[in-house]
Amino acid sequence: MNTVISVPSRLALRRVLIDTYHENVAYMHRDCEIYRAEGFKALSKVEVRTNGRHILATLNVVEDASIVACGELGLSIAAFAQMGVEDGHTATVSQAEPPASISALHRKLNGERLGREDFRSIVQDIAQHHYSKIELTAFVVACNRDELDREEVYFLTEAMIGAGQRLDWHENLVVDKHCIGGIPGNRTSMLIVPIVAAHGMLCPKTSSRAITSPAGTADTMEVLAEVELPIEQLKDIVRKHRGCLAWGGTANLSPADDVLISVERPLSLDSPGQMVASILSKKISAGSSHLVLDIPIGPSAKVRSMPEAQRLRRLFEYVARRMQLSLDVVITDGRQPIGFGIGPVLEARDVMRVLENDPRAPMDLRQKALRLAGRLIECDPDVRGGDGFAIARDILDSGRALTKMNDIITAQGSKDFNHNQPDLGLLTFDVQAPRAGMVVGIENIQLARIASLAGAPKVKNAGVDLLCKLGDTVLADAVLYRVHASYPADLEFARQASLKSIGYTIGVANELPHVFVEF
Repeated sequence: MNTVISVPSRLALRRVLIDTYHENVAYMHRDCEIYRAEGFKALSKVEVRTNGRHILATLNVVEDASIVACGELGLSIAAFAQMGVEDGHTATVSQAEPPASISALHRKLNGERLGREDFRSIVQDIAQHHYSKIELTAFVVACNRDELDREEVYFLTEAMIGAGQRLDWHENLVVDKHCIGGIPGNRTSMLIVPIVAAHGMLCPKTSSRAITSPAGTADTMEVLAEVELPIEQLKDIVRKHRGCLAWGGTANLSPADDVLISVERPLSLDSPGQMVASILSKKISAGSSHLVLDIPIGPSAKVRSMPEAQRLRRLFEYVARRMQLSLDVVITDGRQPIGFGIGPVLEARDVMRVLENDPRAPMDLRQKALRLAGRLIECDPDVRGGDGFAIARDILDSGRALTKMNDIITAQGSKDFNHNQPDLGLLTFDVQAPRAGMVVGIENIQLARIASLAGAPKVKNAGVDLLCKLGDTVLADAVLYRVHASYPADLEFARQASLKSIGYTIGVANELPHVFVEF
């Protein structure tokens, strides 16, 4: 409970059209009498109350009356939405004490180990938007610098689940698949869901939008269908069709994770402990009982070596076991992007071609999806171990997976999309091989960066179309990939990035890196 330390004063609320991404920000005019009388300062924490609701917000001071007048209190888009009132509704504003959990945060900053109640208090304050971006950054950096021990990761996961809604499907077997990320084009979930749902298993796939990549599952599925669904509609779709592919933001699953991601993204931080808590809290909150987790390894993947992958696996398994989640970790090949396309439209094209058994479909995407779907199918007690792959392949080859995907697309609200003639960005340039030889290296990070600079995922038809993969023999000046953009500035940003590094290494066969994976 926050202690108010000044006499509240009333101002007219004004919605300020600034997206502060999960941070509550308030705006006051420098000449406002209340601003001077209360002794407010820029970046101080204020408490806003109206209509039976209250929020904490970081104060910004403006001097332009067209933004906020002297008798007004401006609120950012996220903050205003929480108040549930119209423009002009009066509110009280006062200085507020820091969040109750701030002492626990300070102890973590000093390198101390935190307990269950400490994490519960911190996560509740984060979920309720009581932390400023500065305080959030401090927590994320403290957890990254002094790595959480496995018990702390368990406490953090438990707290993140407790801060949001937890779905209950009233079935003993609810399956899901997740990848730790870092591999462009890795849209296996959009193939696995219809395959396992066609087998009869319940697979309510709620996915995030892209964090640092050129497309997330939700971004790509949005090319085909609506993904922002009311929770009751999502539940109806899952019950009827045994699966969905939706954005998880509307379900209020582990809401503190969404806030933490807003800081982790610009800092490019993804510590093992926070990664485990983020992924497992979302999956358990979504009602999953069985999870197949994909950990790709490769020179430019998030995980670079097998020992590192095994350490991460053990941490996932420890927390999952404590949370009574059945977990199957699969270590896969992360040396290069999966499929041909990087970007929402290009990745949707690849997915639909695999589902339609089109000869142009990327074989690596098909095979990886079948292997992972097979592992999930083997969670079915009626399926013998080792039979999952064959069952998944039969479902895909027979067209049952395509039928199931079309049912899900229709139920979610289909969009006009033709994978034979995808609406790609009309501005393009080709990146060519600097010399003849074999493709012995592809940098995931650089290819993802070029696709992002071209506009993906916000510009759905932007991205990178790969024409060569590892092991391919190329001639000098052969086209390695084509970049698509819709705006000249985006195209130029991507071009400049490709001039610094094309993201491909051309060498000889014995330079091709090998990586041990589980299939």
